[in-house]
Amino acid sequence: MKKSKFLLGGLLIVGAVSYLMYTGIRETSTYYLTIEEFLPQRETFTHASIRLAGRVQHGSVQWDPKTLRLRFVLGPLAQREDTPQAVGIPVQYHGILPDMFAAGRDVIVEGRSDGTILTATTVMTSCPSKYEAAAGD
Repeated sequence: MKKSKFLLGGLLIVGAVSYLMYTGIRETSTYYLTIEEFLPQRETFTHASIRLAGRVQHGSVQWDPKTLRLRFVLGPLAQREDTPQAVGIPVQYHGILPDMFAAGRDVIVEGRSDGTILTATTVMTSCPSKYEAAAGD
């Protein structure tokens, strides 16, 4: 009898820990769509919460530090600087400018799209993927 109670208690603990691990991993997984995946099906995501990854297009950043309003165009990750501006999605954000935010930087944006503009609740920048030596080094 004592052995079966011990075994049952052990199974309950293992089950509870497994459940907590599963839900924790599921909630913190960072799935996102790239701009290339999003644009062909943007109507599907109208007014739905979405997480997009892309690159801030050069010449598109408008930052007003007085009102904390940020506007920019989120373009494809693979876009090169020497190619013409590819189609992207305009993003508007109200809040503190994220660290390391700049044109040409890869970002992940969370928010809602109305089909033409993404209203972001969160803008996360990523670290540069490679080291670039300063001029003259």
